[in-house]
Amino acid sequence: MIGVISDTHGLLRPEALKALRGSSLLLHAGDVGDEAILRELGALAPLVAVRGNTDRGEWCRSLPETRVVEAGGVLLYLLHDIGRLDLSPEAAGFAMVVFGHTHKPELRVSRGVQYFNPGSAGPRRLAYPVTVGRIQAGAGGKLKAEVLEIL
Repeated sequence: MIGVISDTHGLLRPEALKALRGSSLLLHAGDVGDEAILRELGALAPLVAVRGNTDRGEWCRSLPETRVVEAGGVLLYLLHDIGRLDLSPEAAGFAMVVFGHTHKPELRVSRGVQYFNPGSAGPRRLAYPVTVGRIQAGAGGKLKAEVLEIL
């Protein structure tokens, strides 16, 4: 299982850690807010993270804006703001695009590519739930994503 988290904005809730425990890989889709969050998540499982629009300072300069992740024999594209997507995921061979930024959980399919936003696990904003995500890699490279409400 791949655990997915985004928009922590400096707050890593115990409920998020509990929901992500047991993951073989963790993805953070940006707006981390504090380098301590990366250390805590990295202690649970290997971590792949990208920088979000509010991630500033020396601690996050090494975080790229995008990452390519291989899981279950397929490729995932990780970025923070889907509005900054500057490639064709289907042409590039990505099975899934994982993103954050909006704080709103989302799972949709377009042109054979899954688009997955786990929502926000950090401070509550608007009327959106506090959530994390999971991705299961199945047989034949099939990916199944789900959103978990943690509060």
